[in-house]
Amino acid sequence: MTATTPTPQDRAALRTRLAAELAAARARTRSLTHDVFAGDDPDFTRQHSPLMSPFHWDVAHIANMEDYWLVRRGAPGSDLVTGVREDVDHLYDAFTNPRAGRPALPLLDPAEARVYGDRVREKALEHLEAGSFDERRTLADGFVFSMIVQHEQQHVETMLATHQLRAGAPVLHADPPPPAVLPHLAGTEVLHPGGEFLYGTSTEPSALDNEKPAHPVRVEAFRLDAAPVTNAEYARFVDAGGYRDRSLWSAAGWEHITAEGWVAPMAWEEVDGRWYRTSFGVRQAIDEIGDQPVLHVSFHEAAAYAAWAGKRLPTEVEWEFAARFDHATGATRRFPWGDEDPTPERANLDQRHLQPAPVGAYPAGASPLGVHQLIGDVWEWCDSGFEGYPGFEPFPYKEYSEVFFGGDFRMLRGSSFGVGTPNARATFRNWDLPIRRQIFSGFRCARDA
Repeated sequence: MTATTPTPQDRAALRTRLAAELAAARARTRSLTHDVFAGDDPDFTRQHSPLMSPFHWDVAHIANMEDYWLVRRGAPGSDLVTGVREDVDHLYDAFTNPRAGRPALPLLDPAEARVYGDRVREKALEHLEAGSFDERRTLADGFVFSMIVQHEQQHVETMLATHQLRAGAPVLHADPPPPAVLPHLAGTEVLHPGGEFLYGTSTEPSALDNEKPAHPVRVEAFRLDAAPVTNAEYARFVDAGGYRDRSLWSAAGWEHITAEGWVAPMAWEEVDGRWYRTSFGVRQAIDEIGDQPVLHVSFHEAAAYAAWAGKRLPTEVEWEFAARFDHATGATRRFPWGDEDPTPERANLDQRHLQPAPVGAYPAGASPLGVHQLIGDVWEWCDSGFEGYPGFEPFPYKEYSEVFFGGDFRMLRGSSFGVGTPNARATFRNWDLPIRRQIFSGFRCARDA
């Protein structure tokens, strides 16, 4: 047996891990849907924003993707078996059904969607238990099961964003985030000397196609904020007239904020001269959460703030260099803190607190040079477009990444408090249009050294 051949014990451990990850993702789905909405609750089937799907569409779409990949294509020794509900494929194809039009489709009702998901999961776990993970590329190292875990976790974050957009009394609850241990990080910078590192990955079993392959990249010296920009810092930009100063904005950014009438981040409102943020139905004064990373800002807003501060946004390469490269050893690591998986002591993930933690709350998650909260809390905008790496190969389907290359998208890195731990890699690449801010997005600034 070669060193690379998995042993029966390896396969058993892999099955156990994947089953646990599938269960954790499904528990999060239910915590946002069936656990908070009665079967006939109109909030379950209402479209709370044209940018988002009704909750019951997401629930059935999650099941349909699992049906397609784990039931029909996840069976050992067979390229294709019959799915649980092949008749609904056309309703839950995210690529051909834009979000705004999904409520008009003849969708499964909430009870049918849940039954569909339960039946699919039962069959998927049967295939997981029987699989050997070495016959086909999609099954090697359990990749297709991991892909579906990540897919469900991504939709959990999307549903969490829908909860943020829904009106009405709070239905989600969580413990507050930990306090800052290092309370004076905001506004400080860290010098990153230039160097060469392995950008992307070729060894992470769960990595998606746009993260591959690893390739050497040379990075010039730059300075990066030690923490994301906070509410207090951003409020100074707002109060200084940042949304009225045309010189700070790109042409596209100025046109958009003017047309939309934006004067502050999404979910902020001014009452009697004081700014407030409403999150999941709970209103908090900005000056009481001033040390938290600012949330719900678009790329255009982030870039305007950076210009106001005399800085810029980091490139995607600079962000990953800061998050992975250890200047002392010359090693490219999996995470800022090393190669170990995220833990609650290192990063704010899994909607554990339903809000960003104050900057300086996770010293155990800092990089060797002292950059904090690169993983968790808020997605961070980078001033880079979405392109494939040299040697990119679409896998297992082009619609996941390749069809989005070369558009107007801007990159986001680092995960948010709503991201599931299996998705929270330092190589994970998120992208969205520069006008979007319903996502859990923030940023940190950079400048040339």
